[in-house]
Amino acid sequence: MPESAAAGQPSLGHGVVGPGPRQPFGSRLAAAMAARGPLCVGIDPHPGLLADWGLNDDVAGLERFSLTVLEAVATLAAAVKPQVALYERHGSAGMAVLERTLAAASDAGVLSIADAKRGDIGSTMAAYADAWLRDGSALAADSVTLSPYLGFESLRPALDLAAESGRGVFVLALTSNPEGKSVQHVGGSKSVARRIAEAAAAENRRYSGTSGSDGMGPAGLGSVGLVVGATIGRALVELGLDLDAVHGPILAPGLGAQGATPADLRATFGAAYPAVLATSSRGILAAGPTIAGLRSATEATRDGLVEG
Repeated sequence: MPESAAAGQPSLGHGVVGPGPRQPFGSRLAAAMAARGPLCVGIDPHPGLLADWGLNDDVAGLERFSLTVLEAVATLAAAVKPQVALYERHGSAGMAVLERTLAAASDAGVLSIADAKRGDIGSTMAAYADAWLRDGSALAADSVTLSPYLGFESLRPALDLAAESGRGVFVLALTSNPEGKSVQHVGGSKSVARRIAEAAAAENRRYSGTSGSDGMGPAGLGSVGLVVGATIGRALVELGLDLDAVHGPILAPGLGAQGATPADLRATFGAAYPAVLATSSRGILAAGPTIAGLRSATEATRDGLVEG
């Protein structure tokens, strides 16, 4: 069973640890997964969850919710994943709460994934990259989710800045929503999803065997990951996707409340399972608002991923 980070250990968060450049995201994530288990806890302040916790659907409730979740899970999870839209709906004050949440995650030594799903072209994509991946940005996270559906190369500003700054990206590849098939499955054996996976693999090969802030981690885990739903069933087999060849982390939302079990993840991802960072949001958050309840749910979810 993974042990929580002990006091005095180097931070796994996005701050620079000691002198020299920041370690690449893939390296830091591999270390966090080895130390704490392959669980990412979503910080999703849905209005219904706020109400269940006895909080108002306002900025004060948003901040109380976010920091409570972070306090409970920071030493137990490999990463946390704030859902950006649920902060954005509160306007600039909500985004300020997100800034404080990301800063608190860094201070707590837990990796952050900004679930922003950004995607655009040219200078606009460069601006998104600057917001989420640049040193000194108030919104800078350890990694960010990206949408490649204007073409994988449209993400180039974010890919390059992430490599330069030691951060990571998770590119949407094969999502579990029914509508996703109308785009992602098109092409059969040469599907859109397969081409995205192959492009991510090429990015990780680009830095394989290098050293410094843009190299792969010691476990061979690159910093360009994919988002692949935990409830996709046999889609990987049917589309011929080899996720093991990506050599990057696989962010797999859908564990718990959306129906996927640890056994489902092992069956779905096969040889790529060691690179899977499973995400649970409502299944853990429903155990709040107490710290003890959240910690118990997190530990039970994490242990199910590393046992059996």
